[in-house]
Amino acid sequence: MKILYIGNDLSGQSKYHSAYATLKQNLINEGFDVICTSSKKNQIFRLFDMILAVMIHAKKVDYILIDVFSTSAFYFAFITSQLARIFRTKYIPILHGGNLPSRLNKSPKMSAKLFRNAFINISPSAYLQDAFKKYNYDSVLIPNTINIDNYFFKERNQLVPNLLYVRAFAEIYNPLMAVDVLYELKKTYSEATLCMVGPDRDGTLIKVKERIKELSLENSVTITGVLPKEEWHQLSKNYDLFINTTNIDNTPVSLIETMALGIPIVSTNVGGIPFLINDKEDGFLVSPNNVEQMKNAIVTLLNNKNMANCFSLKGRTKAENMDWEVVKHQWLKVLK
Repeated sequence: MKILYIGNDLSGQSKYHSAYATLKQNLINEGFDVICTSSKKNQIFRLFDMILAVMIHAKKVDYILIDVFSTSAFYFAFITSQLARIFRTKYIPILHGGNLPSRLNKSPKMSAKLFRNAFINISPSAYLQDAFKKYNYDSVLIPNTINIDNYFFKERNQLVPNLLYVRAFAEIYNPLMAVDVLYELKKTYSEATLCMVGPDRDGTLIKVKERIKELSLENSVTITGVLPKEEWHQLSKNYDLFINTTNIDNTPVSLIETMALGIPIVSTNVGGIPFLINDKEDGFLVSPNNVEQMKNAIVTLLNNKNMANCFSLKGRTKAENMDWEVVKHQWLKVLK
């Protein structure tokens, strides 16, 4: 079976292994013939590359998979989906981004043309599935996947105050909060440290470095930039707490990966995250931008090794249920 997969195929340039790259490789491993687009970094060139790919391959493929995001990439998805309709090729939108529900509200006509004419809509989270249902768009829930064998599990119990942040430096992910949390934590645990892994998306990295200097945390914060998945997994063995400070989100793969590695998570309770983490059962959820709540949750875990161990074990179990070998049957049912 032949598939054209439209999305941001930028892993080779950024070293960041995206959900796009993971699904693409998994489908290839299952024997699908997958044509991928686009690896162009410039957005205009990327759009033209996607359009050209549809025009060349639409009549030769069985399905077109289209990653759908809420920002400018939404228009890429809309344009390519309408081209697929012209060629009468079945297309399958794959929903991404915690802010996608607001796009349904802002662009109702384009959303209707994109999602109502799809062969099927794929939602990686119950959060997006519920949001789309409110607008009368049906979708099938297929979670983002990992290959669990690639994740070394280190069971945690007695924690040390070493914090790990793995996300882009972007305003919507609020990395400044991570620095502020460390500052407050060091008032009780002077040995506390923070490691921040990820690319700079919108200039927020400069603000983070300024805040670190302002709070005199230069000796307590390490910024690595982007790391290949294998490298940050190895690095994670030195850290016992994962903090996720985002203001907008869906169900990020980084949290699933963190669960697989056995690191207890403290996260903001935005978007689809409460559909992934059960508060006080396999992680802590706090209000967005609430430094005090996040610091207190971290202190609770540092003082309660039984709870920390429970989060570590339950997180791993949850991640195992998102392994490709478990989830792939849902994809194979769609792409039959």
